[in-house]
Amino acid sequence: MTRNEIISVLGPVDEAVIADIALTGASLEELREAFAWIGADEALVNEGHAMPGARVAKLIEILEPPEDEPETPGAME
Repeated sequence: MTRNEIISVLGPVDEAVIADIALTGASLEELREAFAWIGADEALVNEGHAMPGARVAKLIEILEPPEDEPETPGAME
């Protein structure tokens, strides 16, 4: 996955986040799925979507802000 592909899904993000995402080996579709889970996990479960796989779960971990920081995932200042 390229830097531009990552930005096309997430918008402007920190270079460290881009590097962490690229290192997962995830596909663009997996990144889109992770981003969807972050925004609507309850809705996806209620709709019967399968729980995220290992790479998607890793992406979610990278993208979710710590609980004490309610900011946009990986947003640049």
